[in-house]
Amino acid sequence: MIKNEGSIISVLPLLCFVGVFLGFGIYTADFYALPSPIAALIGIVSAFVFLKGSINQKTDTFLKGCGDGKILTMCIIYLLAGAFATVSKATGSVDTIVNLGLNYISAAYFPVGVFVIASFLSFASGTSVGSIVTLGPIVIDLAEKSGSPLGLMGAALLSGAMFGDNLSVISDTTIAATQSLGCEMKDKFKANFRLALPAALIAVIILLYIGFTADTSAVVPEKNEFNLLLILPYLLVIALSIIGINVFIVLFSGLLFAGILGVATGTFGLMDFALNTYEGFTEMTEIFLLSLLTGGLAALVEKAGGISFLLRNISKVIKSKRSALLGIGGLVTVANFCVANNTIAILISGKVAREITHKYSLKPQESASILDIFACYVQGIIPYGAQILLLISLSHFKIGYVDLVQNAFYLHLLLAVTLISLLFGKKARANTVNNN
Repeated sequence: MIKNEGSIISVLPLLCFVGVFLGFGIYTADFYALPSPIAALIGIVSAFVFLKGSINQKTDTFLKGCGDGKILTMCIIYLLAGAFATVSKATGSVDTIVNLGLNYISAAYFPVGVFVIASFLSFASGTSVGSIVTLGPIVIDLAEKSGSPLGLMGAALLSGAMFGDNLSVISDTTIAATQSLGCEMKDKFKANFRLALPAALIAVIILLYIGFTADTSAVVPEKNEFNLLLILPYLLVIALSIIGINVFIVLFSGLLFAGILGVATGTFGLMDFALNTYEGFTEMTEIFLLSLLTGGLAALVEKAGGISFLLRNISKVIKSKRSALLGIGGLVTVANFCVANNTIAILISGKVAREITHKYSLKPQESASILDIFACYVQGIIPYGAQILLLISLSHFKIGYVDLVQNAFYLHLLLAVTLISLLFGKKARANTVNNN
């Protein structure tokens, strides 16, 4: 059977999806006003209109794409991750993490403290936006009372939130990247951590130096109660993930443990546990539907030769394994600039990234790490991304965009460390595992 090489028409549905999402965002000045599954649906409709084949053939291809094992695995992981995050928050775990950190930080070192707290909170909860929403009002209030530069404090929060989200085993970006590339979360974490840790350590040193030389007023944050037991569900999930336990078992164990803690401490009852679990499911509805629909859309585009067309054109500028990884990074960068959502950008780029990984014998975990890192960086600097928009809004527009970005040391260091590793590090080792 001759493989369909495709043409620009074969990628038109994908471009339509991105174009609708981008165009609507620009028109409304809000990239989150149009639900992403609706933009994906428009792309799917365009595939049925423009691509060759009968309605029955395209329907069959679409449904097989939606029902792909990796897509369904991704969707179930999203549900469990959402349930775990919601139940853990209901037990008071988030408040404990915030209070524990702020109770023991001096005013001069608020920026580095905020970076560390935000990193742990976003790593444990799997959401940068959630961390910013939780910590934002506290951080802004502390900055104003202590005399700490508001832009620096906001940037420390932004950087920490992106650091944790990028590495978190329950982050939707990690789930999307690992499932798209077909690698284990623990392997992606290790590859990602080798790049993120040096950047984070240098960022901490910079923030410590700024704190050491800062002139801030003596502010003592209000002491708040915390219960160290409530951090245990997060630590359990992190530990089980790192040692390589099946992700379903990891998330279900964390969910069950958080629920037992909540009931045991009298925070909620069994029925509340069930309701919180379901609420966590419903909070993942958008990304669940988007994953299903983009799975079907990708199958239609691939059947028409669109993936081959993109791969053929990208391959023209790829000369080595290193440039292949850079190509994956460039692909997700462009996608993220267009859709202003790192998870969507990874889902859009995932299929082509997987093909590049196979063609150039790259390690899937390295490709997944590059996908997530470049998406993380772009998401952290675009002025129309949710993270920056939230921070500016929470500060009542007292924080400027330029001030935020120039003080987001970790993000720039992460990009620098990644590029140095790609350009001057050891050659990407051939993948010895047969991935089908």
